[in-house]
Amino acid sequence: MAQYSCVVAEGLPPGLRLDRYIAEHLKILTRSQVKARTLTARLNGKAVKVSRILKSGDALELTWADPEPASLIPENLPLRILYEDSRVVVVDKDQGIVVHPGAGNRRGTLANALLFRRLRQGGLDAGEAFRPGIVHRLDKDTSGVIIAAYDDEALRFLAEQFKQRQVRKTYIAIVKGTPPESAGRIETLIARDPRDRKRFTVSADNGKIALTLYRVLRAWEDRALILLRPKTGRTHQLRVHLRHLGHPILGDPIYGASEGLSLMLHAKNLTVRLPEDPEPRTFTAPLPPRFWNLIKQPASRL
Repeated sequence: MAQYSCVVAEGLPPGLRLDRYIAEHLKILTRSQVKARTLTARLNGKAVKVSRILKSGDALELTWADPEPASLIPENLPLRILYEDSRVVVVDKDQGIVVHPGAGNRRGTLANALLFRRLRQGGLDAGEAFRPGIVHRLDKDTSGVIIAAYDDEALRFLAEQFKQRQVRKTYIAIVKGTPPESAGRIETLIARDPRDRKRFTVSADNGKIALTLYRVLRAWEDRALILLRPKTGRTHQLRVHLRHLGHPILGDPIYGASEGLSLMLHAKNLTVRLPEDPEPRTFTAPLPPRFWNLIKQPASRL
C-alpha cells in the first residue's frame, strides 16, 4: 500500500473536489487511478469520499493499493529460511533483493522466490492464483528478517499485529560519528520531501508521527554501531531519523553518507505471534559479513 499525507494548500478554487485536488494539484494519481487503486481518504482524521469538497488547511491522509504487476513469475532463487510452516515463512533477506515486483523489477524479487518455493512444495497447483502475503517491507538494500503469509487468513492475522503495533522489530546500523547520548528517542513528523518525491524528511508541521528508540552498542574512530527499535513503521523512518540526528547510516546514498559502502542497515530481530501459536516468537538474522568487516571484531563479541 502507498501512503501520502499533507495539509491542503491555500488559494484553492471554490468547490474543489478531493479527487480533482489529488490529480490536478498533488499530481500523485490521475482521477482514473484514484478509482482503479481503491483509494481511501481521511480528512481531519475522519474517513471521507473522494467527492468531498476541500478547504484550505484541511489535514489530508491518503492510502491506495500499489498497481498489481501483470503476473508473478516463479523463480528458483536462493533463500535463507529462518522458519517455515504451512501458513507462514520467515526469511533472512539478502541485501540488494527487492521485496515486491514493480516497475523495472518484475523478476528477481522475494515474491518471485516464494512463489517458486510454494509450487515446489506442492502447496498449490501451477494454475492456482497465489501471491505471497508479505506483510511488511524492507528496503532493497536493507537485509534481515521479513515474514510472509501463505494464506489470506494468516496474512490478516499478521497484518493486524503490525497495524496495532504489537510486533517488536530490532535493527542494527553503523552510522557516521557517535551520538552524544548513549541512548535516546527520536520523535518527529515524517513527510514526503516536496523537492524529491523519492525521499522523506522530518517536518515541523506536516506528515505522520514517527518514533525511534536507539542505543549505542559500540563506537570507534568516526563510526558507531547502533541498535534501533522503531515504534512506528514509516517509509525510510530509520534512515530519515538518523540523518535528522546528525549521524546518517553509512552507505546511504539518499540520506547522505554513502562513502563507497553499501547500506549498513540490518533487520536483526522480529518478535511476532504466529497463527498457530499462543505466544509471540522471536526470529533472528545474524549480522552479515559487511558489518563484521567494518566492526573488525569476532562475531562472538556481539
